[in-house]
Amino acid sequence: MTESVKTTSGTSQKQTAAFRTIDIAYIAIGVALMAVCSWISIPTTIPFTLQTFAVFVSVCLLGGFRGTIAVLVYLLLGAAGAPVFAQMHGGMSSLLGPTGGYLIGFLFSALVMWAFEKMIGKKIWMYAISMILALIVCYAFGTVWFAKVYVGEDGSGVSMMTALTWCVIPYILPDLAKIAVALLIGSNKALRRVIRNGENA
Repeated sequence: MTESVKTTSGTSQKQTAAFRTIDIAYIAIGVALMAVCSWISIPTTIPFTLQTFAVFVSVCLLGGFRGTIAVLVYLLLGAAGAPVFAQMHGGMSSLLGPTGGYLIGFLFSALVMWAFEKMIGKKIWMYAISMILALIVCYAFGTVWFAKVYVGEDGSGVSMMTALTWCVIPYILPDLAKIAVALLIGSNKALRRVIRNGENA
């Protein structure tokens, strides 16, 4: 009987360790995806990166817990100086600068998606709604931050409307397209089943 208990305990510990290893591996993949997508600039009239897409698809595929941790690690790496942000920038100046609020907003976006996942479950329609709300939260936080931090060459700031015109309105359609692609990838049941194997939260 004792040996049976020990065997069961040992197996459980091995499974827990394996799950933790899986979590770390997938979180690392999520961080790498965000970094690579931040370096990709789509050459349109107003160029944009794929950072938002990477955040959405990471949380959708990895789950709220692992996805949110991936976003946090990504931001911490950037804050430490790793060139993981757009145009291969990094450092606290990127986070504290005028557009830093949108970067920090990614974390709030992930938290919104995680909260919806906890309350409603891991359904694709739920992710569609949570991604849109998460995008609005990121826009709101980033725009307020930009309006407070930005200082023009003449020393003047900008109004909220100007901040929206510069930083949000031109990117609404591209960001909605990113959500659509993220949902398309996230709806792949086989991919979700493989990636979510071992999820412990």
